[in-house]
Amino acid sequence: MINILLTILQFPLFSLALVIFVGYSFLTKKLSKCEIDHSSTIPEPMGALPLFGHLHLLHGEELIFKKLAAMADKLGPIFSLKLGLRRLVVISDPKTVKDTFTTNDLVLATRPNIAFGRYVGYNNAIIALAPYGDYWRELRKIATVHIFSNQSIEMLSHIRSSEVNVLIKHLYKESGGTSMVKIDMLFEYLTYNIMLRKMVGKRIEFGDVKREEWRYKEALKLSECLAVFPMIGDVIPWLGWLDFVKISQMKRTFKELDSVITKWLQEHLKKRSRNVKDQERTIMDLLLDILPEDVVICGHERDVIVKATILVLTLTGSDSTSITLTWAVSLLLNNPATLKTAQEEIDNCVGKGRWVEESDIPNLKYLQAIIKETHRLYPPAPLTGIREASEDCIIGGYRVEKGTRLLVNIWKLHRDPKIWPDSKPFKPERFMEEKSRCAKNDFAYIPFSSGRRSCPGINLAQRVVHFVLARLLQGFELHKVSSEPLDMAEGPGLALPKVNPVEVVVIPRLDPELYRLL
Repeated sequence: MINILLTILQFPLFSLALVIFVGYSFLTKKLSKCEIDHSSTIPEPMGALPLFGHLHLLHGEELIFKKLAAMADKLGPIFSLKLGLRRLVVISDPKTVKDTFTTNDLVLATRPNIAFGRYVGYNNAIIALAPYGDYWRELRKIATVHIFSNQSIEMLSHIRSSEVNVLIKHLYKESGGTSMVKIDMLFEYLTYNIMLRKMVGKRIEFGDVKREEWRYKEALKLSECLAVFPMIGDVIPWLGWLDFVKISQMKRTFKELDSVITKWLQEHLKKRSRNVKDQERTIMDLLLDILPEDVVICGHERDVIVKATILVLTLTGSDSTSITLTWAVSLLLNNPATLKTAQEEIDNCVGKGRWVEESDIPNLKYLQAIIKETHRLYPPAPLTGIREASEDCIIGGYRVEKGTRLLVNIWKLHRDPKIWPDSKPFKPERFMEEKSRCAKNDFAYIPFSSGRRSCPGINLAQRVVHFVLARLLQGFELHKVSSEPLDMAEGPGLALPKVNPVEVVVIPRLDPELYRLL
C-alpha cells in the first residue's frame, strides 16, 4: 500500500538522508524478520527505521489488511506500528474490539486530521472524517433521526423498487442462450442511481458518459482511490510538501465534485424560491428544510454542510453496496448448491406468481444468512476508519497514549480460525444457528464497525442488498461463463472491491408476463 521510500527517493536531499538512515538501520537491526519486542509496551515488529518507523513493512503489492493480518499472526491480536511521528495500534480480537467500542468508545471517537479530509472532505465537514465534537454530534443526529430513519427509508422505497425493476427488465432483455452480462457493472449503476435519486433526484442510463452525473460518478471513483493514498504529511507533518502531486490530484478531484454538487444545490434552491415541488422529495430537500439559511456550525455554513453530506453519502453509500452484491453473486456462482437452496426458499415463501417485495425479506432466513456470510468474508470495509485517542486510555491491558491512532482489522477478525471454525469456506449455514456469532453480539462480527463512529446507513444498505439479491435469484437462473471457479481476489480501495469482473449467463425462471409487468 505504501511506497514512501520510492516517493522520497525522487527528491535528492531526502535521498541522501534516507541512505544514511537505512544504512544505520541495517547495521543495528535485522530487517528481514518481524519479531516481537518483549517489553511491557504493546508488541511491535522489530526493525523500525529512524524517522520512518515501520513504513517500509507496509510497502509492497500485498493488500494492507493482509499485511496487518500476517503481523497479528506473529505479534498477537493487538500490536502497534510506528508510522513516521505517529503511533498506530491495530487490533483484531473480539475482547479488545469490545474494549475499544464500549469502555473506550468516547476516548476513541475522534478522527485524525488527514489530507483527504482537508482537501476533498470540505475541510473535514464530511461526517465520516469530522473530529468528535458539537459539529459531528449535530450531523450524526441529522443522519440517524432524519436521513436514515425508518420513516425516511420507507418514504423513498419507491426509488429502490423502480431502479430494481429497471435492472430486472434489462437482464430479461439480455437473457437467453449463451449471452452474458457484466453483473458487477450493472450493480454499480443500480446502486449509484438509487443513491443519486435519493440524494438529489438524478440518475443516469447505462453507458451515458456525457452527462454531469457521469462526471460525478467518475470523480467519486477517483476520490475513493485518493482516500487510501499514503500521504507523507499525515505521518511526518514537516515533510508534507512532498505530497504536492497527490494534493494536486485531490484538489482537482474536489473541484470536479464540488462543481457538480454546487450546480445541483443551486437547482434545488431555485426551485424552493419559486415554490416548485418535485414529485420525488430528496435528501438535499430534507437538509435544506432542517438547516436554516444562516446557520453556522463550528465554522461550517449551511451550503457547505449540505454539499459535504451529499458527497459523503454518495461516496460511501453506492460502491460498498454494489461491491457486496458482486461478492454475494460470485460466492453463489462458486457454490451452486447454496444458490439452489436460496432459490427454493424464495419459491416456498413467496412463490412464482408474484415478485418478492421488501416486506418478504424477514421471512427469507437463508437469504439473510448468505448476506451475513458474504459480509464476514468480504466486509464492506476491511479496516475501520482510523480513530485517534483524545486522552490516555487502557486497551487490551496496555496503556495507549493520547494522540495514538487505532484501527480494527475487520477482515482478520472475521476470518480468525480461533473464532470462526472452518473460517475460509463460504458457509451461510453458520448463521442459521441460534447461537451464531452474529446473534451473540460478542464483537466477533462487525461488518459495519461499531460504536459512535459506526456506519449510520446500515439499515438502508441492508435493505438494498437483500432486496436486489432476492429479486435476482427469484427471476433468473445464474451460471458461470466457464466451468472454472471465479477468481475471488480482492483489490485495494475504501470498500473491498473484486479485482476481476463477473460475467454471468442469466436465464429467466418465471412467467414472461411478470417481467413485462415491471
